Amino acid sequence: MSDGMVVGLDVGGTSTRATVVSLDGVRLGTGRGGGGNPTSHGAERAAEQLRVALTGALAGLDPELVRAGTIGLAGAGRLLADPAGRAAFDRAWHDVGLRCRYEIFGDALVAYASGTAEPDGTILIAGTGAIAAEVRGMALDRVADGHGWLLGDAGGGFWLGREAVRRTLADLDRHQPPGPLGTLVLTELLGSAEIAARPRDTVDTLVQAVTRRPAVELAALAPLVIRADREGDPEAGAILAEAARLLAANVDRIRPADSASPIVLGGGLLTGDTPLADAVRPALAARWPAAPLHGAGDGALGAAWLAARTLPELTDPAELHRRLLSPIES
Repeated sequence: MSDGMVVGLDVGGTSTRATVVSLDGVRLGTGRGGGGNPTSHGAERAAEQLRVALTGALAGLDPELVRAGTIGLAGAGRLLADPAGRAAFDRAWHDVGLRCRYEIFGDALVAYASGTAEPDGTILIAGTGAIAAEVRGMALDRVADGHGWLLGDAGGGFWLGREAVRRTLADLDRHQPPGPLGTLVLTELLGSAEIAARPRDTVDTLVQAVTRRPAVELAALAPLVIRADREGDPEAGAILAEAARLLAANVDRIRPADSASPIVLGGGLLTGDTPLADAVRPALAARWPAAPLHGAGDGALGAAWLAARTLPELTDPAELHRRLLSPIES
C-alpha cells in the first residue's frame, strides 16, 4: 500500500469527490467538498473545495506516498489555458501534502474510463448538457455537441426543460388546457396550474418567471418530463423520444459505422433506469449491434484508475479496473 497509492477526483458544479486507492484495488479513503468547477465558481473557490475533498480522502494516510493523481472536470481545457486557475489548483494540491504529479482531464474521458478499461470506444453523456465523444488510446478524439445550453447540448437536461416550457406555451397559445406535463410545469414555475381568464396573461407570467431566472435553471425541469412520461403523458414521451434521437445522432457523427468497440452511457439522464436511457439504448443497439453498452461508474474511481494506469509498476490495468469499477452493463 505504501508504494502504490493514487488519487482521483470527480469535480462537478455541485460537489467535488476525491478517492485514494491502492494499486491492488483497495479503496483507502474518500472525501467530499462543494462545487469545484472553476467555470461556475471561480478558480479560488473551486480550489478550496478541491482542498476540502482531498483533506478528507487523505485522512490517516501519508500524502507523500501518493504516486499520481487525476482530476476530472467539465471545461478542463479552460482551466488548462488559465495560468492563474491552474496555479490555484497547484496550491491546493501541495497544501494537503501531495508531491506527485497530477493530470487534468475532461469529465467525458473520466466518465468513459469509469465504464470500461477498453482504450477505444465512445462516451455519450446527458446531464444538464449533452456530449458524445470518440475515445482512442484512452484519450478524447472526435467530439460532437457539448456546445453549451445556448448553442447545443441537444437532448440534455436543459433541452428537456426548455421543451417542456415551450410545449406548455404552445398549448396556452392555442387556448388549450395544458396536459399532465404542462400542469407540472405551471405548478413548478407559477405555484398553480390555474389558467387566467385571458390565457395570454398566463403566457406572459410564465415567460417572465422563466426569464427572471438564470437560463440554465431550466434543466431543473427535466425531472418533470420524466415524471409525466412515467404517468403516461404522450407529450412527455414525444419529448424524450426526440431527445433520444438527437443523442443517438450525436454518436452517429463521430462513431464509425462498423465499430464494435464499447459505448458508455453517462450523466444523470442516461445512468441507471431512466426513460431516456431506455429510449437511447435500442437506438444505439440497432445502429451498432455488436457494441457492448456500459453505464458509467464512479467518476472519482475512474479518475483514480486513469492515474494508476500511467505507473510502470501497474502490470494489469484491466484487472485493476475490474476490481475498482467492474463495468456496469447498460
